[in-house]
Amino acid sequence: VSGKITYCGHEFQEFIPQRTSAYISQHDLHHGEMTVRETLDFSGRCLGVGTRYELLAELSRREKEAGIKPDPEIDAFMKATAMAGQNTSLVSDYVLKILGLDICSDIMVGDDMRRGISGGQKKRVTTGEMLVGPAKALFMDEISTGLDSSSTFQIVRFMKQMVHIMDVTMVISLLQPAPETYDLFDDIILLSEGKIVYQGPREHVLEFFESLGFKCPERKGIADFLQEVTSKKDQQQYWCRENEPYHYVSVSKFVEHFNSFHVGQKHDDELRIPYDKSRIHPAALVKEKYGISNWELFKACFAREWLLMKRNSFVYIFKTTQITIMSVIAFTVFFRTKMKAGHISNGTKFYGALFFSLINVMFNGMAELALTIFRLPVFFKQRDFLFYPAWAFALPIWVLRIPLSLLESGIWILLTYYTIGFAPSASRFFRQFLAFFGIHQMALSLFRFIAAVGRTQVVANTLGTFTLLVVFVLGGFVVAKDDIKSWMIWGYYISPMSYGQNAIVITEFLDKRWSTYHYSHLTPPQ
Repeated sequence: VSGKITYCGHEFQEFIPQRTSAYISQHDLHHGEMTVRETLDFSGRCLGVGTRYELLAELSRREKEAGIKPDPEIDAFMKATAMAGQNTSLVSDYVLKILGLDICSDIMVGDDMRRGISGGQKKRVTTGEMLVGPAKALFMDEISTGLDSSSTFQIVRFMKQMVHIMDVTMVISLLQPAPETYDLFDDIILLSEGKIVYQGPREHVLEFFESLGFKCPERKGIADFLQEVTSKKDQQQYWCRENEPYHYVSVSKFVEHFNSFHVGQKHDDELRIPYDKSRIHPAALVKEKYGISNWELFKACFAREWLLMKRNSFVYIFKTTQITIMSVIAFTVFFRTKMKAGHISNGTKFYGALFFSLINVMFNGMAELALTIFRLPVFFKQRDFLFYPAWAFALPIWVLRIPLSLLESGIWILLTYYTIGFAPSASRFFRQFLAFFGIHQMALSLFRFIAAVGRTQVVANTLGTFTLLVVFVLGGFVVAKDDIKSWMIWGYYISPMSYGQNAIVITEFLDKRWSTYHYSHLTPPQ
């Protein structure tokens, strides 16, 4: 495909197309744990208010100059809709009301495993998520899927009001809309076999087909007629020239005839003249990549991540309970009364206890893999629509996992350090705690990375299993460092487990009590 695309006379590199326009997909991708209102509020907060604030400032200046006192209610409404970075906004409430979502605004969206709103309401949430933003061109793909004809009519009627009042452009693809829904549209674009058969005012579409000999019956929906008239199977029934025999009119002939039809000629005349850039309002094109500042983006994503953590609290409670149970098992297996420090034979038991601790702390981060994969589809959608950059999604997750790592590492070390009988020194206790904290953070980040690379559950699990195998085998415990072949030693150095293992082993075995036995055997006889 070659050529040049311009919008208001400007090429795509001159502005940000993803922010100037919005694509509304037919796939409903949302966080099931969030309510309808929270979903729209987050979307509105990230997308920002566009130029509403600047326009309001200009309006206020002109009102003062002309000595006009605005209506208090309208003035309050406009100021409320022009405030960026708010947790909740009046625009979200307005869109909820218009789309008929106010009755389920505080109900969770839901997913495969969590009961929530109906399919039709989910479809409206997908539409509302983009409407709360400041985009001036909206492209809607099959927004009527799962909706009854009445709901579709209500939504399209609101869209028409929005287009005419706010001066925006909407392109909506619909399959077999009801006649009353069809009548709401200003223009029709009819596509067939990848070609544009007709593009222009709705009033002239029947005239175009009648000029070719096809007439829509009185009791037939125009939308159904338009879909069938280009089809080889259904075309014949609409032939209206009784004095001429019917012959099949191909899509290419329709296109050819449209170019000579008065609507098509008007299009060509308009397109021949380059668009005058001076006619465009500065507010029509968005030049900033994101709707709000980096700090506000971080705050919005942090608030959402905290909310999702609270809604998924069972996972984190279960993980904490699991590591508590495993630590009890650990100190009953490696009990201090059965392991005397300072002897080589017992040193291997201490080494085993440290390795077992390392495995448990590391494996406790594996739940992160499934949680990340679950959120990836929503992340990719919102990142591509420039809600936020990738760092604004990843950073709050990392920050909020720090207290979790401190808690889980703290539980493990508090229950096992004294009972197993590790070095009785406060400095070594805190060093081991710091090492376990680092290992837990590494495990969480590693599983998140594997999930991001794999993207699907099957691929990520396969990658995760393979990575763990390499990390364990080449970590220096299963196969000692000196036994690893020279061509495989790179595995030891890239294995994060080897560094964690070295840290906790050195912390323990550099204690004085492990030196006593060693030195007494090296002292020469008197």
